[in-house]
Amino acid sequence: MRLWLATGLLVSLLPFGIRATAQVREDADPPTFDLVVYGGTSAGVMAAVQAKRMGLSTVIVGPDQHLGGLTSGGLGWTDTGNKGVIGGLAREFYHRIWQIYQSDEAWRWQNKSEYGNKGQGTLAIDGEQRTMWIFEPHVAEQAFEAFVKEAEIPVYRDEWLDRETGVSKSKGRIVSIRMLSGKVFRGRMFIDATYEGDLLASAGVDFAVGRESRAQYGEQWNGVQTGVLHHRHHFGAVDQPISPYVVPADPSSGLLARISADPPGEYGAADHRVQAYCYRMCLTNHQPNLVPFAQPEGYDPAQYELLVRVLEAGWREGFQKFDPIPNHKTDTNNHGPFSTDNIGYNYDYPEATYERRQEILKEHQRYQKGLMYFLANDPRVPQDVRDEFSQWGLAADEFVDSDNWPHQIYVREARRMIGEYIMTENELLKRRPTPHSIGMGSYTMDSHNVQRYVMPDGYVQNEGDIGVSTRGPYEIALGSILPKKEQCENLLVPVCVSSSHIAFGSIRMEPVFMILGQSAATTAALALQEQIAVQEVEYSDLRERLLKDGQVLQYTQTHLGPLSVDPKTLEGTLIDDSQATLSGHWTPSTSGSSVGREYLHDGRASDGAAIATFSAQLETGRYEVRLAYSQHSNRATNVPVAILSKAGQTTVTVNQRRTPTIDKLFVSLGEFDFVADTPAVVELSNRDTDGYVIADAVQFLRVDTPPTGDR
Repeated sequence: MRLWLATGLLVSLLPFGIRATAQVREDADPPTFDLVVYGGTSAGVMAAVQAKRMGLSTVIVGPDQHLGGLTSGGLGWTDTGNKGVIGGLAREFYHRIWQIYQSDEAWRWQNKSEYGNKGQGTLAIDGEQRTMWIFEPHVAEQAFEAFVKEAEIPVYRDEWLDRETGVSKSKGRIVSIRMLSGKVFRGRMFIDATYEGDLLASAGVDFAVGRESRAQYGEQWNGVQTGVLHHRHHFGAVDQPISPYVVPADPSSGLLARISADPPGEYGAADHRVQAYCYRMCLTNHQPNLVPFAQPEGYDPAQYELLVRVLEAGWREGFQKFDPIPNHKTDTNNHGPFSTDNIGYNYDYPEATYERRQEILKEHQRYQKGLMYFLANDPRVPQDVRDEFSQWGLAADEFVDSDNWPHQIYVREARRMIGEYIMTENELLKRRPTPHSIGMGSYTMDSHNVQRYVMPDGYVQNEGDIGVSTRGPYEIALGSILPKKEQCENLLVPVCVSSSHIAFGSIRMEPVFMILGQSAATTAALALQEQIAVQEVEYSDLRERLLKDGQVLQYTQTHLGPLSVDPKTLEGTLIDDSQATLSGHWTPSTSGSSVGREYLHDGRASDGAAIATFSAQLETGRYEVRLAYSQHSNRATNVPVAILSKAGQTTVTVNQRRTPTIDKLFVSLGEFDFVADTPAVVELSNRDTDGYVIADAVQFLRVDTPPTGDR
């Protein structure tokens, strides 16, 4: 009999202690590889492929049964940010996805024409290397397996590092790593590509777990976030307070399940908590391919009593993150106050034993499977919600060897190395320069909730949800994938990178892991060529090779895409999204027309938390106010836009599915009087909106005749 362990993969039931002691014999003379990659994640695959293309003997070994980590484990609605900074092997991967979907055989349950061109790049942007960023799990795995097969890279699956005594070092270098099976892998260079950072920790490299304080690195968004509500007050997305007690308003009755009795901590303070994990389920409502939600072993409906109260309060956003991927399937993510994120049940996962991790994974599976069964079947769930959820189920043709359940849990963060250079929000927000770029990120600094607690007023609240725009792409430092030299000279870490908690919230996106995996392998190859430590590689040499291989290392702030309009060519006073004040989750995009290099969207959250404020200091007079947005059929029809003028506040509703009437870019919000000593303000939000909300630019055009004479 076999069970699913750490990354959700099959391993023997033989106790780990017995495996570690009874199977410690080593091969008589195991080969020495130029590069040993531990972990078959997306970063691990790209690292191995790059190493092989640079002439290195390479092997992938790790606990994974399936290559690709989360990219093949359910996250098919790719979190990209600005796609223009995704280059090299990462972009080649998404090109291969596009190629697969050009075949009629890929469209088993849906006509290609019905799905259209969703998630695809364009010929104008990609050239012949067309890309597709939305895909099914098995298609992603197919692409990863093809990479490895073509490069003839050996892969050792279901091999677990002996974390106690399995790392052999000499003179500051790893010589070999031994698995619990007894297999030994010798190498000249090593890459830890796991989500957990087990190899780096076992090699004696420093790491952090949890949130640093705001003061530690001089950050605004790190530490405990009590009082910072990026969604509506009173428990996420409902407009009325929710009692946490078994008998409402009676503390003596005890707390409902999944609410912590511990104090949340002081705002801005450090703590041990990590953001919540979930499985990115692949669901379908296409009956020929549907497996109904089953009642899991150990199911307890009392675990979802808090959800009942949320639903009774009127919350109906359960399908907001059923993001559609091909063949009538979804990439299903957490959304709202009580959803698939299992808040507070993963704190010890990063450093836990394999046995303890299995317990945590089983708890997460029981919770999430039970949640779906509960929503589809429990009579306390409102009938309209039950009717909707009962139409959905697991996709029968995905994850076929694990009962259609994802093989990889979403480890949003675990260990983070403390290396040669620590990435913080200051680098991501461009407050200070980043040395020695090896790739770029651009996604919002995104942390999911880490705890659910009782506020002083006696109501329940989630804490830790942060979404702060990086205001465009940022560079990632070479030093962030390098341990301190005195700790290890031949190890690179492209996943558990050296960064603060809040910076990792953006860096942790799968395309970035692929980018960093390629750059890590390139660094290893150059170090081998010169027979030096990875910390001693000349950056000029590394940069030259990375650029040759298609990596994007810098992004000019004035760069404009083919569908962009230069703000300098527009008349009047123009306030771009890069100048707006933002709150909530905003994600940059270049997939449509825009003023400037990009526009922002709210991720279709509809939660009232995403607010963009455009302010201008105008001369006294009357102005036409125009709003720019990128039109699409998935946009919101009811975007509330407030204009603060001399007359007070006026709110206009904008339908962003309609093509803008002015140069196909702007719509007029009307004419308003403004005075010089008061800022002209235009504010749009995503409160109760019915699609994606776009924030791009606001234009003020004077329509009266300015007075003559001295001013």
